[in-house]
Amino acid sequence: MTAQEIIHKLKSGNESFVNNKNKNENQDNIRRESLVGGQSPYAIILGCADSRVVPELAFDAGLGELFVVRVAGNIANTSSIASIEYAVSQLGVKVIVVLGHESCGAVTAAINGGDLGNNLNHLVSFIKPAVESSNKDSSIDEVVKINAIENANKLASNSEVISGAISSGDLIVQPAFYNLKTGKVDFL
Repeated sequence: MTAQEIIHKLKSGNESFVNNKNKNENQDNIRRESLVGGQSPYAIILGCADSRVVPELAFDAGLGELFVVRVAGNIANTSSIASIEYAVSQLGVKVIVVLGHESCGAVTAAINGGDLGNNLNHLVSFIKPAVESSNKDSSIDEVVKINAIENANKLASNSEVISGAISSGDLIVQPAFYNLKTGKVDFL
């Protein structure tokens, strides 16, 4: 599939999810057995760890179809970038979706500031640039969208593997926003 066909497949899968018509059948023992020898996902999702956002369901995808990297705030840090580089360089994946979501707690923590402890402060430091790029009156969801866009850009600027694949036309990085109430994914 081309990158545009993959994005179309993701949008179509999301439409099925929104309309309660998920139909993916790649979720049984036959599919599991077919994947023992390896994987060939068609898209990478850099998503938030939030339990309300399940990329495989939201895009009506089955086992082995999505390479999902989840971290609170869908941030592009060294570990998440390394995982994504693996999928790009070793698995040949052509599309990365950076998936932010409505009412993100990590973004809320970054907006509210304060001392959250060493580890959470470190995580929130990756979201602070989106907070600083937004207007003082921006809603949490507006900052979430800025964060998705900025982390999509960080993937390219902080990785030679990803930037090289983008430059050669082999990869598209697409920021997106998941609406909790409807399940709809807006491609930004």
